[in-house]
Amino acid sequence: MPPSQAPDNGPDARQFHAGTDQPADLPADPADDRRALRRDLLARRAALPGRAASDAAIDHALGPLLERLGIRKLGFYWPIQQEFDARGTVARWLGAMPGRVAALPVVSAPGTPLDFHLWTPDTMMRAGHYGIPVPDGTEAVTPDALLIPCVGFSANKFRLGYGGGFYDRTLAALAGLGATPIAIGIGFGACEIPLVAQAHDLPMDWLVTEAGVR
Repeated sequence: MPPSQAPDNGPDARQFHAGTDQPADLPADPADDRRALRRDLLARRAALPGRAASDAAIDHALGPLLERLGIRKLGFYWPIQQEFDARGTVARWLGAMPGRVAALPVVSAPGTPLDFHLWTPDTMMRAGHYGIPVPDGTEAVTPDALLIPCVGFSANKFRLGYGGGFYDRTLAALAGLGATPIAIGIGFGACEIPLVAQAHDLPMDWLVTEAGVR
């Protein structure tokens, strides 16, 4: 599927259109607060000026980080909703040394950890859950690092995602197998926010924005 057909809806995009009004006598639901925050951050990201320069700066910072960490099996993501498109960075990383592999996430069912299936720039793609392209029939692999898109993030590297919990479940499941991957969050500086971590939230090991690596 060509990049121009990449869908503009994430796993929990349906939440962005849910009503959030409540009777005045009920306490505010923290989940509603997070949904409103996601909507604000997605609108903020969509309106960012100078995206070409910001994307180039993220690419410039991410490539050397991948080299420095000595990653061999890299899981990443198909870009949606104006996320940084890491495919070019990953393709160059793949081609720089034999034995490296990259993989994209596949949702087998809601509420389950992600599976990762091998990807190259030539891989045939099909529409997966939520319409997001996934590799068509390639082998599953366990990544030793993950590039994880951030809707928002905090100064201490906690991430706000789309609300489905897929990456939190995946990181926890891999940790339970003794295969904890390096978690590399990808975001934009304008989407840094104060964020109260919830019990299931896991911090990123690294965070890459247009300002560099933290």
